[in-house]
Amino acid sequence: MDATAHHYAVTVSDLERAVSFYRDVLDLEVLARFSVGGDAFATGVDIEGASADFAHLDADGARIELVEYAPEGEPRSEGELNQPGATHLGLEVEDLDSVYEDLSDEVETLSEPQTTESGTRICFLRDPEGTLVELLET
Repeated sequence: MDATAHHYAVTVSDLERAVSFYRDVLDLEVLARFSVGGDAFATGVDIEGASADFAHLDADGARIELVEYAPEGEPRSEGELNQPGATHLGLEVEDLDSVYEDLSDEVETLSEPQTTESGTRICFLRDPEGTLVELLET
């Protein structure tokens, strides 16, 4: 197998709200929006009668896929980074302190920017769905 990364996906309950966050707060460009349904899709995702609305955004060459399913599943509890199976998106920025200062008070952050032992500056925040997003400056 010669697999390469195609996209990194986040399931959301409100696609418009999620697109607004990733586009307006994180400054990602919307590449495409589309819907998928039908028997092959429902069978492929193993959700009876499933259909979904998608938005693909560009994170400097990495494609972030936001997807809102119908029917919607049960919400997950907000996880901690040290829980097995925890996921997060990592986005590199040039000036983390400036990005942090420009964040709206409505954006939930785990802490102010921190410099790790490796010299990388990090700051974690949550998108409107509670998904963890790491902003880092190397």
